[in-house]
Amino acid sequence: MTTALILIDLQNDFLHPDGAYARGGCANPAAAALPERLQPLIRKVKAGNGLVIASQFTLWPNALGEPMISPHLLALRPFLRRGDFAPGSWGQDCVDILKPSLNLAVQKVAYSAFYQTQLEWVLRKVGVDRVIVGGIVTNGGVASTVRDAHMRDFETYVVSDGCAAFTTEKHATALADMANVATVSTIEALCGESP
Repeated sequence: MTTALILIDLQNDFLHPDGAYARGGCANPAAAALPERLQPLIRKVKAGNGLVIASQFTLWPNALGEPMISPHLLALRPFLRRGDFAPGSWGQDCVDILKPSLNLAVQKVAYSAFYQTQLEWVLRKVGVDRVIVGGIVTNGGVASTVRDAHMRDFETYVVSDGCAAFTTEKHATALADMANVATVSTIEALCGESP
């Protein structure tokens, strides 16, 4: 079985103290702890010749250089501005601790890492049949990616302690909902499996 660990949106603009979300008052300590917490699982997947793939939420600029932001996102996060999550920017980049372990990153414009990206093509090309999903936020990008993986007939896992939401209630509700389409597991349990 070939495994891919898909890490959703563990980027500077979301997690770093100098990122867009911290600047806007939306720092999330539970999310900021994830890159370090996920390291044992990353090592396990790499040791089994699996892939570690990051998704990068991206705000593409229009002809005037302004970010193209969905109206619902702008209503939720009115602090987003020019340069935040811009392609190739520091803010769009994954946090430093993850970069040495990544096989590749896909840029995404919506919740799911599958939506209008090359993720499925890559997974099929290298024979991945099992995906493990972690990252942020549990009830957004993680849940959407998990559902899309399930719809594509991948054996799908979500790492309960390898993802985070803005509240523990949203996190728990999303995990309970994803249990209908994926196996909900922990970093320790997945690391204990044979390769």
